[in-house]
Amino acid sequence: MTALSFDEQGVDVVYEGTEFRLERALVEEATGKTYPDVTDHEVLKIVAPNPNLSGEPKRIGDITA
Repeated sequence: MTALSFDEQGVDVVYEGTEFRLERALVEEATGKTYPDVTDHEVLKIVAPNPNLSGEPKRIGDITA
């Protein structure tokens, strides 16, 4: 299971028992989008090779508002 926790500066991730942080600039570089416009599904695709994408994608800007 992968857990994501978003804030204005980046994403705290727990992936297969390993905790790490993706900084805002890294997420923007990986997606080619501004941080608030990136979705949680896009972040999952950065973290996991074949993520289980269920539900509607949510923009980080909406999550952190």
